[in-house]
Amino acid sequence: MRKFLIAANWKMNMYRQEALELIRGVIEQTKLFPSVDIMVAPPFTVLETVNGEIQNTQIRLGAQDVFFEESGAYTGEISPGMILDAGCTYVIIGHSERRQYFHETDEIINKKVTAALKNHLIPILCVGETWEERKQGRTFLVLNQQILFGLQGIDNEKLSSIIVAYEPVWAIGTGKSATKEQIQEVHAYLRGVIKEFTSSNEMAFNIRILYGGSMNPKNAQEILSQKDVDGGLIGGASLNIDSFSSLVQIAENVQKEKKQE
Repeated sequence: MRKFLIAANWKMNMYRQEALELIRGVIEQTKLFPSVDIMVAPPFTVLETVNGEIQNTQIRLGAQDVFFEESGAYTGEISPGMILDAGCTYVIIGHSERRQYFHETDEIINKKVTAALKNHLIPILCVGETWEERKQGRTFLVLNQQILFGLQGIDNEKLSSIIVAYEPVWAIGTGKSATKEQIQEVHAYLRGVIKEFTSSNEMAFNIRILYGGSMNPKNAQEILSQKDVDGGLIGGASLNIDSFSSLVQIAENVQKEKKQE
């Protein structure tokens, strides 16, 4: 059975003292839920601060982005090796905000995924459609392209460690979430695309697919109960100790229920 991952994306929030208070609270309130994987992706400026707090806990460190070159004259960029050196296990790649504000293409995202894998980081590849694309009936076409281009040239052995996050752009930061039926439909479709891409039923079954569109303690149980949902990429709700810890607890309970099915 696939183990749930609840991944916190703090985005451009949290100064050092705020980060310390948040991570210490999360550590204290989630230590009773060991069957759920937890990742926290703070801003680059507090990676070291957070990493110092999570030693000997179940929480792993992630980065919010990465560049695809190892070193060189790339002002402002952070290499995969630097992220690894800072203590990261995971890295978020292709988030809709990177695609929208920084014009990241599928080609750039593919380079980042490849570079992350080369440096033994676990990529969380984000895919998702806009509201216009959904209204036009292009959801599956868009997702298919994002997956196939994002994973192009990567062999099955390396693909086995990748995590996919479905984040409908129209549900991010809007307070709106897709319905449970929409979420399950897309997650099942993505698993099918991965199966076709890898020619492996086993790999498609084992890859974790997270949901990343305004998940919160009110809708988490319904979303996480869907067959092909394996956790959440959490934005706003990850900035509050109680709400994020509640999500981890809900994930723990749903995971136990799924095991009994």
